[in-house]
Amino acid sequence: MSQTETELDYDPAIPEEEPEYQQQEMLLNVGPSHPAMHGIIRIVTKLSGELVIDSDIEIGYLHRAMEKSCEDATWNQALIYTDRLNYVSTCINNVGYCMAVEKLLNVEVPARGQYIRTLLCEISRIADHLTCVGASAMELGGFTVFLYMIKGREYMYELIEDYCGGRVTTASTRVGGMPHDLREGWLDKVLWAVKEVRTILKECDILLTYNRIFVERMQGIGKLSTERAIGYGFTGPLLRATGIGYDIRKDYPYLVYDKLDWNVPVGHNGDNLDRYLVRMEEMEQSCRILEQCVASIPGGPVSSPDKRITLPSKKDTYGNIEGLMNHFKLIMSGHGIRVPMGEVYQAVEGGNGELGFYVVSYPEEHVTDGCNDKPWRVRCRPPCFSYVAAMPEMINNSLVADIVPTFGSINMIGGELDR
Repeated sequence: MSQTETELDYDPAIPEEEPEYQQQEMLLNVGPSHPAMHGIIRIVTKLSGELVIDSDIEIGYLHRAMEKSCEDATWNQALIYTDRLNYVSTCINNVGYCMAVEKLLNVEVPARGQYIRTLLCEISRIADHLTCVGASAMELGGFTVFLYMIKGREYMYELIEDYCGGRVTTASTRVGGMPHDLREGWLDKVLWAVKEVRTILKECDILLTYNRIFVERMQGIGKLSTERAIGYGFTGPLLRATGIGYDIRKDYPYLVYDKLDWNVPVGHNGDNLDRYLVRMEEMEQSCRILEQCVASIPGGPVSSPDKRITLPSKKDTYGNIEGLMNHFKLIMSGHGIRVPMGEVYQAVEGGNGELGFYVVSYPEEHVTDGCNDKPWRVRCRPPCFSYVAAMPEMINNSLVADIVPTFGSINMIGGELDR
């Protein structure tokens, strides 16, 4: 549906020489109350008829102050604030933050703990993509696809809930490892859920990829070149849709991704349709990763044995005096995990792209061991911030109706954008 003024080709009902034909430019606010605008964002558009000739994006505030809140909490307490960054892929946020702190501590999580983290990350990635694709389809009228996708997300949420005890605010990891081992039968549920998700993806593929209306609403819309995407700092599915196969799991391997067989899908045109196709294929690749993790997960501990870092299990905390004392030492104010002075940046591949944590430990004046029991600075690099910055370039010279699918394709998450 993308048209420029020079491409308009129709017979006007009113002759051009008539005064009624003369059009005036109009400013139109899209959002924040629009159901596709997620509440905190406003797009100010300048229109000539239905053609967007200029636009500006205004980011609102959720007032979460995630970064400053982290600096007022201990290393493990700060974990809960990372949940709030992205409500559909919280486990990836948890893993990214904990890996940054563990990098400062120079501690390595045992192999089983790393496999569990990989499983949770890929489950979260599927949930993220299902939500994005389903919501984008619904905003174009494909409500059936939305229901199918949300059913698939529910399977992912049930797996997360079964392990973490929560669906959205998971706090799924701990500095030094995982809070507990897998429950009996959990891995079998993963295989069952993967099978169900594959069925849903096949159904939705038939409903969307071969749907002429959907394709015409997505193809060639919201297009951005590879050079411009790199210039804006794109990562994740939006960059890969332009043909660049940059994926942190491949380029800077972490957890157990380098031990598994999977591919990085890329697009060619950098438009909304390619972003949809990349996300659909990435879900299939995540299913492959899950199956391989289930088949090869080793036994052993899930957390570092260093008692100065790792919280004891609930069984030890409530079952013996050593565990209880260990728990108190890591929880009491002024004690806790002692992280040496330093600064690190740790990035992971979030559902939307590169999710990075810059963490600094700096001892307070009265401290004698050169360590701190809470972060001195936490900074999050959200993936979708650059996408929102590029929105005007993606929607200018398109029709008003093209704003919605383009905005849906960038998968803006307010919790990440809140600065």
